Amino acid sequence: MAGSPRIPRADRFGFGDLVLEATVDIASRPGRLLMTVLGTVLGIGALVATIGFAQTASGQIARQFDAAAATHLSVAPTEAQARSGQSVATAALPWDAPDRLERLAGVESAVSLSPVTLRENTITAVPLNDPSIAAVAPPALVAASGDVLGTLGGRVVTGRVFDDGHDERGDRVAILGARAAERLAVNRVDTQPSIFIGGVSYAVIGIFEGLDRRAELADAVVIPTGAARADFQLASPGDVVARIALGTGPQLREQAPLALAPDAVDTLEVSAPQARSDLARNVQGDVNIVFIILGVIVLLAGGLGIANVTTLSVLERTGEIGLRRALGSTGRQIAGQFVVESVVIGLLGGLVGAALGVFAVLGVSLVQQWVPVVDPLVALGGTVLGALIGLAAGGIPAQRASRIEPIAALRANA
Repeated sequence: MAGSPRIPRADRFGFGDLVLEATVDIASRPGRLLMTVLGTVLGIGALVATIGFAQTASGQIARQFDAAAATHLSVAPTEAQARSGQSVATAALPWDAPDRLERLAGVESAVSLSPVTLRENTITAVPLNDPSIAAVAPPALVAASGDVLGTLGGRVVTGRVFDDGHDERGDRVAILGARAAERLAVNRVDTQPSIFIGGVSYAVIGIFEGLDRRAELADAVVIPTGAARADFQLASPGDVVARIALGTGPQLREQAPLALAPDAVDTLEVSAPQARSDLARNVQGDVNIVFIILGVIVLLAGGLGIANVTTLSVLERTGEIGLRRALGSTGRQIAGQFVVESVVIGLLGGLVGAALGVFAVLGVSLVQQWVPVVDPLVALGGTVLGALIGLAAGGIPAQRASRIEPIAALRANA
């Protein structure tokens, strides 16, 4: 039996011919191409930009959080409810608690903070008690060890801070929070002013402000722990605060009780930040949800634009489709041409939109002095997504074009 004649390879309608036909037709209508691509550009650009802005914003939020909370750890004895209704500590921290914490990897500095209760409830800048002057509530008194401001993030207004030597010798020196200094009418230290704490004279060597972690110390008088133990019988440290490296919070949460009370770790309560990666992931996830929804809505509008233009193109070219069918083109070839046109339009829109989205993130970050965060996979995915949107949008019009019969098409354009 004789087979059907084979069509020479040079005369076959291949994929290259299909792409050529589609691109030539697209280029023949530059105005329509521009308007059609614009919808996809806006959709892809919005999607890439919103994801980039979400990642950049989450990084900024994480860095702001890291600047204060994520770099500090505190350890305090667990409290229990006494019969009197007051909370009492169930254990005591060791006096060398700051030194023990500083031996742990990730701890940069540590300081103990202890509220001091005075038997004589007086802190004054004058040595004599004048009964004619109305009594004023004194500032709080806190004992501290080590570099208080270096650990807590404070700033010296005038003078200096006491050091480990003052603490070990029990020197009677004090530093004042800015508001406490104002209440005591002490605004300079070059004249070597003194204050009287429970009748004991203490030399004021500095005034400080701007504590990140313990803002209440701005209303307090701070003295060395050694002096508080000698003069006011301080029994034990109140709590210990440490400045730590980023990301070391989870491991130090487990190591700190072992370093301070290895035989009674349950008697200590540790407050430590989450790892930075966990925080960034949580923030980024929350912000991304809102931004991605907005980007998808705009992207759907771009896809509908491609579908409408492709449908209109099928209606306008009904005569051309009928003529090509009469000359031997198959329905699959007709459908393929329209699908390729839609994919090319979507690919162009995705490429331009992804580029504009990346440039938008970089531009805004530059103006705001942020650190831009743009995932290359997001930009690449935006380009591919544009092509997929074009493929989906051109599917139905292409099927409609493939079903057009040659006679009906030619009659419609007669």
